[in-house]
Amino acid sequence: MEIRSIKAHAHGAMRRKEREITSREEIDAILGSAIVMNLALSDNDIPFQVPVFYAYDGTSIWFHSAYAGTKMEIIRRNPLVSFAVSVDQGFIENDEACDFEARHRTVIGFGKALFVEEDSEKIKALDLIVSRFSDRKFTYPNASVENTAVIRIEIASMKGKKHGV
Repeated sequence: MEIRSIKAHAHGAMRRKEREITSREEIDAILGSAIVMNLALSDNDIPFQVPVFYAYDGTSIWFHSAYAGTKMEIIRRNPLVSFAVSVDQGFIENDEACDFEARHRTVIGFGKALFVEEDSEKIKALDLIVSRFSDRKFTYPNASVENTAVIRIEIASMKGKKHGV
């Protein structure tokens, strides 16, 4: 599903077309049901990957972090990211060892990480993230909001793939 292209790395054609998820609703459902997103970054041609808790609002992906650390330093230098989420993970057993296959529904995408500066937008994003884990409503101390980095991934493109579900 092409939302907006990134010249540096566009999705190629999927080799196994019968496994491609073309429904936006199904892609949104996967992004809405996974808890952890693997975030891939690159710094001077050195890859770096980190799992993060996230929220998806139908147009952007949001996560939070401390302002310091490797992930944040890399994003400041290179905001282009890749992300992956996967649900329904498992395997499909076969009589031959080399014929085992992965069972999954996965979304992989590309985008640009943008730092959220406005406190009200940060709080909305934090509410989205926290709502993944609790129905309770929280208030955030001003010091916590000031000391928490919130990042919005502006999604450029994403594709889904499924097998065995």
